[in-house]
Amino acid sequence: MPYWDHHIPLPKLGPLHSRLVTAFVALICFINSYDGDFVFDDSEAIINNKDLNPDTPLSNIWKNDFWGSNLNSNSSYKSYRPLTVLTFRINYLLAGGLHPIGFHVLNIALHCVISVLMIDVFAILIGGLVHDGRGVKLNLSPKASFLAALFFAAHPVHTESVAGIVGRADLLCALFFQLSFMVYCKAFQGGDKKFSVLWIFSSILLCAVAMLCKEQGITVLGVNAAFDILMVCNLNIYELAHRLLSRRKSADVSDLFTGSGLLMRLALLFLGGSFLLYARWRIMGTGPPSFTEVDNPASFAENVILRIVNYNYYYSLNAWLLLCPWWLCFDWSMGCVPLIKSATDWRIVWPLLLWCCLMGLVYQALCSQDSNKRRTLTFGLVLLVIPFLPASNLFFRVGFVIAERVLYISSAGYCLILAYTVGYCICSRLVAATLTLLCVNVARSAQRSQHWRSEQSLFTSALSVCPLNAKVHYNVGKNLADRGNQSAAIKYYREAVRLHPKYVHAMNNLGNILKERNELKEAEELLSSAVHIQPDFAAAWMNLGIVQNSLKKFDEAEQSYWNAIRFRKKYPDCYYNLGRLYADLNRSIDALNTWRNATMLKPDHSLAWNNMVILLDNTGNLAQAELIGKEALKILPKDHTIMFSLANVLGKQEKYKESEGFFLNALKINPNVASCHGNLAVLYHRWGKLDLAKRHYELSLRLDPSAPGTKENYNMLKRKLKQCRGV
Repeated sequence: MPYWDHHIPLPKLGPLHSRLVTAFVALICFINSYDGDFVFDDSEAIINNKDLNPDTPLSNIWKNDFWGSNLNSNSSYKSYRPLTVLTFRINYLLAGGLHPIGFHVLNIALHCVISVLMIDVFAILIGGLVHDGRGVKLNLSPKASFLAALFFAAHPVHTESVAGIVGRADLLCALFFQLSFMVYCKAFQGGDKKFSVLWIFSSILLCAVAMLCKEQGITVLGVNAAFDILMVCNLNIYELAHRLLSRRKSADVSDLFTGSGLLMRLALLFLGGSFLLYARWRIMGTGPPSFTEVDNPASFAENVILRIVNYNYYYSLNAWLLLCPWWLCFDWSMGCVPLIKSATDWRIVWPLLLWCCLMGLVYQALCSQDSNKRRTLTFGLVLLVIPFLPASNLFFRVGFVIAERVLYISSAGYCLILAYTVGYCICSRLVAATLTLLCVNVARSAQRSQHWRSEQSLFTSALSVCPLNAKVHYNVGKNLADRGNQSAAIKYYREAVRLHPKYVHAMNNLGNILKERNELKEAEELLSSAVHIQPDFAAAWMNLGIVQNSLKKFDEAEQSYWNAIRFRKKYPDCYYNLGRLYADLNRSIDALNTWRNATMLKPDHSLAWNNMVILLDNTGNLAQAELIGKEALKILPKDHTIMFSLANVLGKQEKYKESEGFFLNALKINPNVASCHGNLAVLYHRWGKLDLAKRHYELSLRLDPSAPGTKENYNMLKRKLKQCRGV
């Protein structure tokens, strides 16, 4: 046990009780997110991901990325996490559909398990290993490892990983990361010169499982190697460097590497890691993902010095999130973190301060005469830095500025250093300070997980953190528009475009709202700008076509529709709108062909089917209209609008009984459609069933007193009834 363990201001609990307390703290931090909605990235990874559907072949999860796109597609982000997607699919099966509670409960449970396992991980790293005649035993540090685990369980930066369902990738990766590390430790039960190759291979296999949950899992091999060098072989890096530089006792150094089997173990880790990276590269298919400047602006800076400075500024912001996790945001792109472009920018102080602190920790870790202090600080830095390397932009460009999820494992290193600091600093006020810090973290985690319960609260919470982030304003506007508050949505969309004048998605959505409000000129300008900035933006081309059609610019509208189809071959909605244009121009054959294309691409496209029936009806092709209507109802047997249109066609052909059946079925599905009652009344009127006609005329007028033609038809019927009674 390290000498400073008894300074930790916590009661000494047994293994079971410390685990229960840690799990309870982890639970109360995030329990209020258990019944939250699907939010933010959950839409793409879960709601729109067909790989979760039981009808989709299970093999698809091994071919597609995390978001359900084919890995060979140029638009794929290459996030290969099939085991995480498999757990989503299991959630879907158990719940019988997309019900978020089951997804959230599993995330919370995983965080509790990971927090409990952190006690063992920290105990190994703090206490070290003791060799006796029977092998290797753990030198316990019960209070220090318990405190570090509590810090980890309650850290607010974990909220995105726990309360956001897509954060499960980080949770599962962390779980198998821990298991891989602890299994590697098992390899030395017979002492440092007697190690089990089987346990080492098992550790590499668990690393592969962690990688199949999230790519960051590969970094556990680096942590295992550091554990082997620093703890199993008990190498003092400072003394080793001194020996090598002085060229004395080189034989001792050589014996240290060869006699302990360290080189063989490092070779196994290196070969295992190389194989996993090669397999991952082959799976990636067409090459690395392509990101835009708004995703990671620093990586697009032409000046290498500016790029390095901004990368280091990003590192300092990540460090600040660990130290003071009050400044949290669901997205940090699009102007949230403006680039440092000159040496006069005061923010350059933060990278300098970060490196001063890191160098101080490195000095304490390497040069301290206290082996326990040296080991604890070194492993704190190892856990802090190595899992963060994939997100550092050092090896490849990443698609974000800051992502709180990637700090999930790295935060363990921070918690280890913090626990050591608490134990090392003997102070009468330490108990109160430590408990206050834990309570503040628990309260902040609970508050932040409350934000993640709904998109409205999540997006709104970001306005005060990143007011310059165009995506924040865009998401707030989109959420307001989805809830029907278009006037408020316009304000946020306009702000998003002001902050980022090339934000084509904000332009498209704003143009759509203005189109619906009949502000067609401005809508056309916005949508034209969007397609000028991004010529392959198919949705904007289609919406521009709709606006141009409304402005009677028919030739331009037709060209816009075809541009949309050129950039998105399978675009049924665009074919539908193009058909409407052709119908307005009395190009009936062209309209029918494009609507037929829409139904071929999307067989359940109700509007396209219905418009075909109506157009054929209006042009007198009643037999063909009947065939199309019946074909549509085979695919959409409960579509009351198609039943209504088909019933009208049958009525005109004097197939009264069949027509009546479709009218009545339509009214069973939706009994409050005035036009359906009115047309059924007309059918009965022609059929000679005057009492039934009277009843449905009255129902139609009750639902819609201003229904065109219904009142006149009803008056005609009443006159006819009087004549019949008079006779």
